[in-house]
Amino acid sequence: MLAQLSPAIRQYLLITGNYWAFTLTDGALRMLVVLHFHQLGYSPLAIAMLFLFYEIFGVITNLVGGWLGARLGLNRTMNIGLILQVVALSMLLVPAAMLAVPWVMAAQALSGIAKDLNKMSAKSSIKLLVPDGQSGGLYRWVALLTGSKNALKGAGFFLGGALLMSLGFTGAVGAMALALLFVWVASLIFLKKDLGRAKSKPKFSEIFSKSAAVNVLSAARLFLFGARDVWFVVALPVFLASQFDWNHWQVGGFLALWVIGYGAVQSVAPRITGRSNGALPDGRTAFGWALGLTLIPAAIALALMGSIAPQWSLLGGLMLFGVLFAVNSSLHSYLIVSYAKEDGVSLDVGFYYMANAMGRLVGTVLSGWVYQVAGLVACLWISTVFLGLAAVIALALPRREQ
Repeated sequence: MLAQLSPAIRQYLLITGNYWAFTLTDGALRMLVVLHFHQLGYSPLAIAMLFLFYEIFGVITNLVGGWLGARLGLNRTMNIGLILQVVALSMLLVPAAMLAVPWVMAAQALSGIAKDLNKMSAKSSIKLLVPDGQSGGLYRWVALLTGSKNALKGAGFFLGGALLMSLGFTGAVGAMALALLFVWVASLIFLKKDLGRAKSKPKFSEIFSKSAAVNVLSAARLFLFGARDVWFVVALPVFLASQFDWNHWQVGGFLALWVIGYGAVQSVAPRITGRSNGALPDGRTAFGWALGLTLIPAAIALALMGSIAPQWSLLGGLMLFGVLFAVNSSLHSYLIVSYAKEDGVSLDVGFYYMANAMGRLVGTVLSGWVYQVAGLVACLWISTVFLGLAAVIALALPRREQ
């Protein structure tokens, strides 16, 4: 049956399979580390700091990775990401006495590099596999890839917990490393060799985008993801555990379901934003959806300040936030692939995801610090400000002719 598919579709399926396999291990690894170090008595803030290098190296990788993809080809950067994740998992197979914080942070740094090389390669490849002039098809494929990734990352949270219970920490990590090693070998054999390589070798100075639209969208993306992570990464799970007396299984399970639902909404974002009527998103669309999202954390903050059914206000608001945020994220993911130039597409996509990683880094750091100093409500107000900035910045994005 696969032989009957076009070469472009077969390549897309290979890339998607790579991305899915990587995403499952990435989500499972995060849950394994969280639960294992929670069992060792680490505080939530200390556990969050284990992922600090993961985010920092994500920023660097996206900036440099786009340049590497244009020079070496996206098949090579994707395969490098896969094998680096195998190495990162293997680093955690050392005896328990060696699993000190610096060692785990180093493994997470390597995993962060691997994850962003893999993501940048997968997102850039779609631009090359969808025929020119099929913007609607491009939006649909980007939405499906982005949504499936987040749904699988949520499934990875469950996988990590299940593997930890059945195989223990070392057995779980070893099983994932072996599975990903198999995927890497298959990718080396079957993935097209010159995918995404620029016709002319780009200079290192070209890692910074020269496209005004890409730069504006990158700035909006930074504030969008900073607005999510400033309360979602550390503040929310700690608040659920300390204020609602949830145990770590309840917290982890709820957040996993939230991420899965978020991914499912991303997959159908083209229908939500009106693609069925022939409409494709532009700067006006991005502004409208970001403005709507701005109201959610503000409403949650006001409800918590007024002690208005705190648990229902927070959880209901979080669900609504997830739906609107998923649409915003999917819109941005389509726009960057649409704006990126085809020759050396990974340069523009890499720069954009650098801004994405910078937003996550800023949000992660602020989430721990602001929650510790001023609480969840303060995190929500910062999220509101960040979303307002993302909306205002989106006003400068190009608009389609009516």
